[in-house]
Amino acid sequence: MNSRTAASLLLVVTLLVTGFVGARPPAASAPSRSASEKWESEIAAFEQADRQAPPPSGGIVFVGSSTIRLWKSLADDFRDYPVINRGFGGSELADSVYFADRIVIPYKPRLVVLFAGTNDINAGKSPQQVCDDFKAFVAKVRAALPETRIAYLSISPAPVRWSQADRQQEANRLIQEVIRQGDNLDYIDEWSQFLGPDGKPRQELFQPDRLHSNEAGYKLRAQIVRPHLAPPPKS
Repeated sequence: MNSRTAASLLLVVTLLVTGFVGARPPAASAPSRSASEKWESEIAAFEQADRQAPPPSGGIVFVGSSTIRLWKSLADDFRDYPVINRGFGGSELADSVYFADRIVIPYKPRLVVLFAGTNDINAGKSPQQVCDDFKAFVAKVRAALPETRIAYLSISPAPVRWSQADRQQEANRLIQEVIRQGDNLDYIDEWSQFLGPDGKPRQELFQPDRLHSNEAGYKLRAQIVRPHLAPPPKS
């Protein structure tokens, strides 16, 4: 190998390494103006409630779509933990990224439990887009709170969206792979436990809309999530 060839090879290797090390996480899908305006009233309501009764720092924030918003028993299910419910509407992952600086970061949580993705798939996003939005969420939270642990509560199968199961599972798989390679990240798998012996969603865990969990569904979800929560503070 002559000196010119060696120099060229060194330049290529340097560029590849520099590009890899300096690579930025993908930006989140931009929520549409109508979407951001749609959730603004809910976000503003959270902020108003915080002004009246500021929640403690260092707690556990649950954030995401309507599955979190409708978790009315959350405080009772985890009464030995300082939990904060910040689920809103039928939001997508990009919405959680967009509003993270208002409903996640101000609380300086020690743990964030994120449930989102099923609405994204239903809206036509690819599993890779869902994964990229998850990475953008992690990047935004970590930029402000580098020590905060982030747990992803997997997409769970719902009867009304069973035709989307393959894409949902692929999104779960891609996110799980990101979590395996990251630090201070956790994957909470509820997919398999919401399936019956026939391999289909357990109808008894859902409301009549066949999308949202009923009381039994939330009871099961609490059992799945509890082992992944940070230890409660010592009294």
